[in-house]
Amino acid sequence: MAESAQIVAANGESMDENSETSGPSPSVVVDVDEDRRLATLTLNRPESRNAISRDLAAALHHACTDLAQRDDVWAVVVTGAGDRAFCAGADLKERRTLSAPDRAAHTRAIETAVEALAALPMPTIAAIRGYALAGGAEIAVACDLRIVATDAVLGFPEVRVGIFPGAGGVLRVPGIVGEGAARDLLFTGRSLPADEALRIGLVDRIVAPEDVVNVARELAASIAANAPLAIRAVKRALRESRGLPLDEARRTVNALRADLDATQDYEEGLSAFAERRSPRFTGR
Repeated sequence: MAESAQIVAANGESMDENSETSGPSPSVVVDVDEDRRLATLTLNRPESRNAISRDLAAALHHACTDLAQRDDVWAVVVTGAGDRAFCAGADLKERRTLSAPDRAAHTRAIETAVEALAALPMPTIAAIRGYALAGGAEIAVACDLRIVATDAVLGFPEVRVGIFPGAGGVLRVPGIVGEGAARDLLFTGRSLPADEALRIGLVDRIVAPEDVVNVARELAASIAANAPLAIRAVKRALRESRGLPLDEARRTVNALRADLDATQDYEEGLSAFAERRSPRFTGR
């Protein structure tokens, strides 16, 4: 049976210059819904295109910190409420009211939240409808995979307001699309439609808008059908070997691989193969 947790967040405006938000509305929540071994984390501020206020940054960090401790959650889907935006960026309406130190604190809070998402030990999948801009795009690229709707628009427009991506985007995007394409995106601040984002490798799959969350959950379920310790080790191997000299990367990967030999799941996988049945993994 599915379970749901609610984390209170606040309101605000986004990096989307066409946002129709015109003032505060009632507080909303960040939802973490669990169904079997999957968790779906929903940024739930649709009236402001899920903009990242200080409270929402704190709520996202709290949710990811909790999920990081959960051995019973094997994959996570991240999405945004409503059909207009995954997340249209930082809450600029709120930010305009802040002092310079508070603005810096807001930036750090977003960075901390995004880093907590990127550091999750289990695979993460962004399910994107509509706008994923600035901080929203940084949340997307902090996930391991990105499923987008045909109406998705992704971009890093921060340079247009005098800043640049401050939550790790300048570090992550080159590893996803390559140095040349990253320079194009980050220097121009232009937005990409879904088909171009797929062409350059920024996203992994395009589906109909009404299907994006279900497809992401199906992908998450297919990942969670595998041995969770092996999947987590693969994620660590990819992250920890990045940029290392080949010999050092090989040692890092081999150490992670060797740890799996003594697990119950490996024994179960071998038994299931020999008995021609589906394995029953437990994460031990």
